[in-house]
Amino acid sequence: MPEAVGVIQTLGFPPVLAAADAMVKGGRVTLVYFDLAERGEFLVAVRGPVSEVNMAVEAGLAAAQEGYGGNVVSHYIVPNPPENVLAVLPVQYTDKSAPFRS
Repeated sequence: MPEAVGVIQTLGFPPVLAAADAMVKGGRVTLVYFDLAERGEFLVAVRGPVSEVNMAVEAGLAAAQEGYGGNVVSHYIVPNPPENVLAVLPVQYTDKSAPFRS
């Protein structure tokens, strides 16, 4: 089954926390990456089936914009990323995320 990667980048921690929470509740996805980007910008990435990632990112965007200081800097979805992208970017499933995969 083709998988996708969905990423949301926000300004500040509260919106990214709200986005991450809504993403894992809004679709059958696994959180695979979270980090401080720069200048107080945070990003969160999820992986899962393409249709589930689409729903999860929509839910995450809505939650991030509704929260305190909700400022979404950017977001994107990469359906079925090629192996060379997965080999380079930190969006692989890890041992820590394995127990949470559906």
